[in-house]
Amino acid sequence: MLETLDARIKILLPEEYRDSYEAVQPVSMGSAGLKYDADGQVAWDQMWGSFCDLAMAGGPPHKGMLLEPGTESEIDANYGRYDEVVEEICRGIRLVTGLRSYMSPTPGWVCVTCLGDGMAGWLLRAIVMENVAARCRGAVLELPAAPHFRLEKEIKNVITVIAKTCHYWLGHMPGEQQRAIAELFVTMAHESPLVEPDISPKQPAKHRDLAASIADRIRRDTGLERSARESAGWLGLECGDVRTAVWMMRALVASNVLSRREETTLFVPINAKSDPRGAIVSEAVGQVHRYASQRRIPA
Repeated sequence: MLETLDARIKILLPEEYRDSYEAVQPVSMGSAGLKYDADGQVAWDQMWGSFCDLAMAGGPPHKGMLLEPGTESEIDANYGRYDEVVEEICRGIRLVTGLRSYMSPTPGWVCVTCLGDGMAGWLLRAIVMENVAARCRGAVLELPAAPHFRLEKEIKNVITVIAKTCHYWLGHMPGEQQRAIAELFVTMAHESPLVEPDISPKQPAKHRDLAASIADRIRRDTGLERSARESAGWLGLECGDVRTAVWMMRALVASNVLSRREETTLFVPINAKSDPRGAIVSEAVGQVHRYASQRRIPA
């Protein structure tokens, strides 16, 4: 099983990381400054010549904390500004990726039409690991938007993360690997549904009880303690060191459980629809924790 998991991780990673991802360090290259065109608009397609290592490969997450979508009440209170934010995010995405982008019918999100289900599924996993909220249905990827997003901060964050991940998907992964990734997603879906965070549960109390139950089971099975860090739809687990958090995050994604990290805290999804008893998440965490120990990763 450990060999299978390692093989899946290598399928998901761009080729240059396949034999070196254990050595990748979470070191940032620094932030690129905004550039403007002759009309005074941000020239999003002229800002980056290279990118940090993917968080999926062990590089630094683009955001230190999760960038989340706006709520419906926030948007209703300032819909004019929300429209401006969405328009700029979509303009930037079109410039840096060449993909179609438009306002989602669901408040708080913008849509990106990818070149296939495999691309959307890979971008979903890669972007969440960069600590930017994402979701997808088929070939349509959704990224966050909110009226409080600022041009030089959150708007730039969203556009940077799609530019970075598309750069790796389109420029570093040959068609054969892209097809293998799409096939892997089908295989994993047959084994177990993808577990994503439910950030707007209809029954908050039930959601909290489920989170507590999963945390208790994981603590009994692994010794990992629940983090005091809170994030809607996510349960934080204290791993103690970055290396363990990175490896477990990556292994969970290769097990069809979305995950991400903030420093040494590993976040796993809570979803009463796709994982009503929390069995999928808790069992996956227990399994990859054992694998981390077998690989002599401190855990």
